[in-house]
Amino acid sequence: MAKGVSAGKEPVLCVIFYRTEAGNEPVRQWLKDLRREERKAIGQDVKTAQYGWPLGMPLIRKLEPGLWEVRSHIHQGIARVLFTVVDDVMVLLHGFVKRSQKIPPGDLKVARQRLADLTKE
Repeated sequence: MAKGVSAGKEPVLCVIFYRTEAGNEPVRQWLKDLRREERKAIGQDVKTAQYGWPLGMPLIRKLEPGLWEVRSHIHQGIARVLFTVVDDVMVLLHGFVKRSQKIPPGDLKVARQRLADLTKE
């Protein structure tokens, strides 16, 4: 049972990974490359968002229309999972470890492109 998640409570959002046309799931692959305890921390934070949506700081921050980030503290620094919400589905678009104050422009660009790909479908 996740911390902060009460027994029997239904999730507000269903969580899925963004999938490329080739069938790859970049966020799932990024998570697999992290250490087990880091994956667990990020998963716990995503689950907190899933059950408690809508949430705000310090866990969730809205970046721009249709784009939010889950902020997880891990050994390497602060992990970010950029996501969108479509109806009752949380789509994990991009994940990275942030090493500076601002989100690197390339990471934001990837998330925006994947969000645009989703809206084309």
